[in-house]
Amino acid sequence: MLRYCLIALTLIVTTPARAAVDIQPVTSPGGFEAWLVEEHSIPFVALELRFKGGAALDLPGKKGATNLMVGLLEEGTGDLDARGFAREVEGLAASFEYDVYDDAVTVSARFLTENQDEALALLRGSLVAPRFDEDAVERVRGQVLSAIRSDLKSPRDIASQAMSELLYGDHPYALPLMGTLDSVEALSRDDLVTAHQNSLTRDRVYVSAVGDITADELSALLDSLLADLPEATVPLPGPASLNLPGGTEVVEFETPQSVALFAQGGIEREDPDFFPAFILDLIIGGGSFESRLMEEVREKRGLTYGVYSFLADKDQAKLWMGSVASANDRVAQAVSVIRDEWSKAAEQGVTAEELQDAKTYLTGAYPLRFDSNASIANIMVAMQMDNMPIDYIATRNDRVNAVTLEDINRVAKRLLDPEALTFVVVGQPVGLE
Repeated sequence: MLRYCLIALTLIVTTPARAAVDIQPVTSPGGFEAWLVEEHSIPFVALELRFKGGAALDLPGKKGATNLMVGLLEEGTGDLDARGFAREVEGLAASFEYDVYDDAVTVSARFLTENQDEALALLRGSLVAPRFDEDAVERVRGQVLSAIRSDLKSPRDIASQAMSELLYGDHPYALPLMGTLDSVEALSRDDLVTAHQNSLTRDRVYVSAVGDITADELSALLDSLLADLPEATVPLPGPASLNLPGGTEVVEFETPQSVALFAQGGIEREDPDFFPAFILDLIIGGGSFESRLMEEVREKRGLTYGVYSFLADKDQAKLWMGSVASANDRVAQAVSVIRDEWSKAAEQGVTAEELQDAKTYLTGAYPLRFDSNASIANIMVAMQMDNMPIDYIATRNDRVNAVTLEDINRVAKRLLDPEALTFVVVGQPVGLE
């Protein structure tokens, strides 16, 4: 019954007014910093941890070590094996999720106030002293290998990996996050212990909390939870030197439909032109059915079910990317239309009506993102990692509305680079070489 209670609490939707969140900075006696939003109407806390570094910290020849290690954090600690740990977490109606990305290891915890101490003791054990039992290592290794084999048969995953290799060269981003069949097979328990020490470090952690907890309680929690983690000893990777030759690279793969990814250089979030670029992306292809790419590629020509673009903000690489899938005999036309729209936007910019529609959509949709404690905690920890000001939530829509037509069209000329727009197409495309 408690488990279903937690699920219900997690899914509770607040009103749009919650976008006006009151964020408190908290610093513990041990020097850990966090952002807190107190919400005492529900006896529930959402806690988010982010450790900077992620899979990019894998040592040479050990690709996939961080991913495999993170998959084992919930497989036991102390006297509890994998089953015992899962049983204890469920008995407390708590929820822990662990994940890894190129630039971060993420940990999400949800727990009832009445079970806070017990839940945090389990969470601390999983972070500080995971067991890495042999049977658990082999079971999770098997799951990872199965996922890698599946990716090797997926046109989209093949395209993603081919694009990464083309873009990033010898940077860690070029290697698959999960590793390869050979690299994962070769990983030892010692490799996992090393990955744990390199990835979960006290001086690269970011924390946010939302819910039934005070600043003093969060301060004590931070020291108890994180004080025994090691200091970082492995440097973060440096900036990636992007290879964007333009043109199209084709990877032959037997499938009735080709998948195409495209990329050009992006923009730093700290750049004064970030918001004009952000709005420009929405107008061109940013996930809306009203975007130019959806109109030209899908609605007018019926070449795809979906096409989109986005600003990709990795720590060490800023890209403007997108994707489309189309039948082998039509994908060349889809690629051509995307190139034409990229050039058109660069040369002619956008209209006042397009800009106003984009502003209306962005400002109206933004409060809807703050629909639960968990979503607010997730947004806050991302803000910290991206060095955003603590008042960003309150000022974000003002920043959107401040963008003028002159701003966005100047940025279109500055950033859109049709000559560097690079495509990777996986499939059997007709008319592309």
